[in-house]
Amino acid sequence: MSANAQDGFLNETDEFAFLLEEVPRVLRKSFDESIAQFGLSRTQWRTLAYLIKTEGMTQTELAVCLELERATIGLTIDHLEKLEFVERRSAEDDRRVWRIFLRPKAIDIIPELRKEANAVYQKMFKGISKADLTIIRTAMEKMVGNLRVC
Repeated sequence: MSANAQDGFLNETDEFAFLLEEVPRVLRKSFDESIAQFGLSRTQWRTLAYLIKTEGMTQTELAVCLELERATIGLTIDHLEKLEFVERRSAEDDRRVWRIFLRPKAIDIIPELRKEANAVYQKMFKGISKADLTIIRTAMEKMVGNLRVC
């Protein structure tokens, strides 16, 4: 590519899109560092969060919510079982289906996980007013809506 072709190739919109991609990458890294003390990854934390909200979800339901492949959620649940945070129970109506339930050890660390998540979010939003957050959220919701195919 010649120097003239490179001039103006990246524009402000590209740079803004790159910044939008950078935020979740840095957030994931910060969050992973914050919860490493519990032996959890962000995906495992998110799995627990969904189970806190709706205990007894199937592995398939969790995979859909987390936008993961069924094999990946299976491995995630395997790890959470080894840590004694969850247990699989066969569904009463279909023995081939596994429902996932929290164990007492997971319930005990929920307040600590919440504290860590809050600390990461507080750091991320430092210096940003509630009014600015409202504007950012509205703009991002519009972007998502614009890009959705359905």
